[in-house]
Amino acid sequence: MNQGPLNEEELEWLDDTLTKYGSDDSVLDVSELDGMFTAILSAPKKIELSQWQAALWGGDDGLPRWESKQEQQRFQDLALQHMNDIAERLLDAPDQFDPLFGYREVEGNDYTIVEEWCFGYMRGVALGEWSALPEQLKPALKAIALHGEEANIAKLEQMSEQEYEASQEAIGPAALQLHQYWFEKRKADANTLH
Repeated sequence: MNQGPLNEEELEWLDDTLTKYGSDDSVLDVSELDGMFTAILSAPKKIELSQWQAALWGGDDGLPRWESKQEQQRFQDLALQHMNDIAERLLDAPDQFDPLFGYREVEGNDYTIVEEWCFGYMRGVALGEWSALPEQLKPALKAIALHGEEANIAKLEQMSEQEYEASQEAIGPAALQLHQYWFEKRKADANTLH
């Protein structure tokens, strides 16, 4: 398997494949996949491949009927390469961690689209047991959930442009903070077992 970040063409292929086999219950683009992987890598306990793969497709019933073994293998390889790249950045180069947000151009202006990433992150959170998150870190999770849960849409619509931009800028640092906390906790728990 290759190492390092995926190139534009590989990301596009992943995106197209998610759309091709996706449903209302599955991850539909690479931004959402990136968010989900970030949460899985930040989880309190290791989440097994089979568990997150089923969640990616919206449950066991949503698993794709691949056109070929090669297509399935390429999807697996690229998804895991992307996940490893995120893991490496979270652990070894947090300054290079950059959530894969979407962008949209409206009337000549570029807008950052964070919702897909945040929905993916919350999908990943749902796979783990995050109830032990300490009180002081709940605002970090809330910063992501603000853009990652349907219930918050009305709240977002009432924000000023500055508030909205500030809420978007809080997402990356919040994800790093959550990863750092659970990583240290997992390490400490592993040390007490030995």
